Amino acid sequence: MSAPPPTTLPLLMAFDLDGTLIPDRGDAVAADVVSALGRLRQLGVKLAIITGRDAAPARVHEVMQPDAVATNNGGRIEVNGTLHTEAVFTPDDLEGVLAHELDGARVVLFTATHLYLDVPPGTEPEPWMVARGYRPLADAPRGEILKVGYFHPHVAGFAQQLRGSHPHLVLTGAQEPYPHFLTVTPVGAHKGAALSLIADALGVPSHQTVAFGDSDNDEAMLEIAGYGVQVGTLPLLARHAHAQVPEQPGLGAFLHAWADQFVPS
Repeated sequence: MSAPPPTTLPLLMAFDLDGTLIPDRGDAVAADVVSALGRLRQLGVKLAIITGRDAAPARVHEVMQPDAVATNNGGRIEVNGTLHTEAVFTPDDLEGVLAHELDGARVVLFTATHLYLDVPPGTEPEPWMVARGYRPLADAPRGEILKVGYFHPHVAGFAQQLRGSHPHLVLTGAQEPYPHFLTVTPVGAHKGAALSLIADALGVPSHQTVAFGDSDNDEAMLEIAGYGVQVGTLPLLARHAHAQVPEQPGLGAFLHAWADQFVPS
C-alpha cells in the first residue's frame, strides 16, 4: 500500500465498472471522474474498461472514450473498436456448468449480443435484465455462450462442486460482496488475462499497467498489474493493492491527484 504511482508514458489504466468507475449498478460516471479521465487521456494515458458486465453502458463509453473494452469478466475483448478475442464455452463444459441442483435458481446465459434466462414463477427479473431485453433460456445458441450467471442463496456450494469437476473454468462471486451470485466463464477468461492481452495490443509493458477494482473478480487483474488500486475495503484485495481509494466517490480526487504528478513526455 501507498507505493508511488507510475507517472510516465506509456501507461495503461484499466477500470472495473460497478463499485469502481461507477457506483454499483450505475450507468454514469461522476463529473469529477470524467474530468480526471480527460486530463489523463490528454497526457497520453491509455484507458480501458474491464468489466464483468456483458456490455459497458453507452454513457460510460461516451465520456471515457476507452482504447479497449473487455466484457464478460475478460472473455470478450475489443481494442480500438475491433474484436480482439472472444472465449466461448465448449459443449461439454457448458453442459457441466448447467448441470446444477439449485432449486429456483435464476440461470442467465450471455452471448456477445443477448442474454437468455427463465424467470422462476412468482419472481420478477432484475431491472438490468429487463433493460437488456432478455430472451427465453431455450433460445440460447449453445455454441456462442461467453458467460453463465447464477442467482441463488446457495451458489457457494455449487461453486465448490464446479471447482472439483471443472477446475479449468473461471469462477467468481459466491462470496462477499456477491454471496448470492456466481459467474462462470471459459478457461482463460478472466480479468488478469484481459489486462495482459490489452496491454500487449496497445504496446504497454506490464509494469506500466494500472488496474482499479473493488471485488473478487478484480483480484486477477490487480495481481498481474504493475500497479494495483483497490477501490473500497474488501480484505481479499488488500494484498494486491499498492494504493487504496476507501470509497468509490473518492475516485475522481484520486485520479486528479495522479494527473497532477504526471511527468510530461
